[in-house]
Amino acid sequence: MDADAWDERYAASELVWSATPNQFVAVECADLPPGTAVDLAAGEGRNAIWLAGLGWQVTAVDFSQVALDKGRRLAAEALDDAARITWVRGDATTWQPGEPVDLVVLAYLQLPAGQRRAAVRCGFGSLRAGGTLVLVAHDSTNLTEGTGGPQDPSVLMTADEVLADLEGLDHRVVRAGRVAREVAPGDDHRGEPARTAWDCLVRVERV
Repeated sequence: MDADAWDERYAASELVWSATPNQFVAVECADLPPGTAVDLAAGEGRNAIWLAGLGWQVTAVDFSQVALDKGRRLAAEALDDAARITWVRGDATTWQPGEPVDLVVLAYLQLPAGQRRAAVRCGFGSLRAGGTLVLVAHDSTNLTEGTGGPQDPSVLMTADEVLADLEGLDHRVVRAGRVAREVAPGDDHRGEPARTAWDCLVRVERV
């Protein structure tokens, strides 16, 4: 799906994603002291806005200008200081900040293996020594054991595959594995009763 297609998707509804941060991003980042952060593939900015509310200085990067414009409006409504977020149109597989940052978030950027590897290594490369990368994505097992999410196995992943993307880069694994996410009735999960979705979660620190 290209940028124009995502522009159309974001323009077609008030919110494509929830206004609240991803639950795993919130848990993994809660113990980090505020600093500088990059939210890669930020979409409408739910994680960026939450981080900014905690005192982070955030750069929200996405290749959909429609999503960024919506995020900027949401931030103006939600934050006392919306200037804590800089909104940048860019490709998550190549974009780099001018200076190393303390935190990079990659949430549900579902790409084929080669592009995923580029995005993971690009995000990790944006970190200062001691910085943290938090990645959450639809797990490969969600296709057969979970609910919702992409139905194309080529864009699903496991924590082990994400760690393999970091091969040769000095890092310390804080957490890596499969995590359960309960999907409530009424959410976009193909009309099924409440079920469990399976995500992969990776948190690493740059050494």
